[in-house]
Amino acid sequence: MWHGNEQTFSICLEQGLDARLSKKRATYWVGYKAHLTETCDEDLPILFTNVETTLATTQDFDVVNNIHSALKVRGLLPNEHLMDMGFIAAQTLVEAQQDHMVNLVGPARQDERWQSWSAKGFAAENFKIDWEAQSLTCPAGKTSTSWTAVNNTRGKPVFRIRFGLRHCKLCAFKTDCTKASSRTVTLQVRERHEALVAARDREATEGFKVLYAKRAGIEGSISLGVRCFDLRRSRYVGFRKTQLQHLMIACAMNLVRVADWLAGNVRAVTRLARFERVMVAAA
Repeated sequence: MWHGNEQTFSICLEQGLDARLSKKRATYWVGYKAHLTETCDEDLPILFTNVETTLATTQDFDVVNNIHSALKVRGLLPNEHLMDMGFIAAQTLVEAQQDHMVNLVGPARQDERWQSWSAKGFAAENFKIDWEAQSLTCPAGKTSTSWTAVNNTRGKPVFRIRFGLRHCKLCAFKTDCTKASSRTVTLQVRERHEALVAARDREATEGFKVLYAKRAGIEGSISLGVRCFDLRRSRYVGFRKTQLQHLMIACAMNLVRVADWLAGNVRAVTRLARFERVMVAAA
C-alpha cells in the first residue's frame, strides 16, 4: 500500500518550448509537475518507488496509468494506492483495477452541479437508474424520454438522458430541478458510474479515514524535497534534464532515509496544531 501526490515547482521562462504556464488555486508557475510515489510501511524505511515528470498543464488523473505501468515494469505495483483527489476519477478507478489490479484510495470527485449543492434532492444521484431498460426516473416519478450515447468534451463515452418537456413544464419541483425547459442528466458508462458511487460511499466510512491518514506522510516528503533538495526549482533547461533532476533528488532522499533506518533513527511523528492539541486533551 503506497501513497502518491504531485508537487508543482517553478522555473525560468527560458526553459524551452516544453515549459508551460499553469495554476493551482492561487499559485501560478511556469514549468512542469513532479508526481511522487512512495511506500508507507510502518516497519520499513519510506522510499520513493516512482517519480513521474509531466508538463505543468497535464491533469493529474491522466498520469495514473503511466505511474502504474512504470511500477509494473519494476514489479512494484501496490495492492492499494493512496492518492490525492486530483488523481481519483471514474476512469482511473476502473482502469487501475482492470489493467493493474490496483485499488485507488482517495477522496472521490463530487458532483459540482448546482442541483447537488442545493441539497434539495434533485442531483443526478437522486435519480433511479435502470441500466437494462436504459431509462432514468426522476424524484418526482417521471421517466426519461431519451437515452443517447455520446462523447464528452474529453472524448470519453457518456450517456445523455433527457426528460420530456411536457413533464418538466408542469412539474411542481421544476425550479429545484432545472433552469432549462426540461431536465437533462449526463451519466458515465455503467462501470465507471458504479465505481465512482462506490468510492464516494467508501469515503464516508471510518475505515477510509484510518486508511487514508497514512497518506499524510507524502506531505512531509514534499516539504523535505523543497527545503533540502530545491525540488521547486529546475536547475537545467528542458523537460528531459528536469526529469533527471527529479530522479536524482528521489535517489538522494532514498539514500538518506535508508541510512537513517539502518542507524535506528526514529521517524518524527506528525505535529498537531495548538487547537488540535487542546481538543485532544479535552477529550
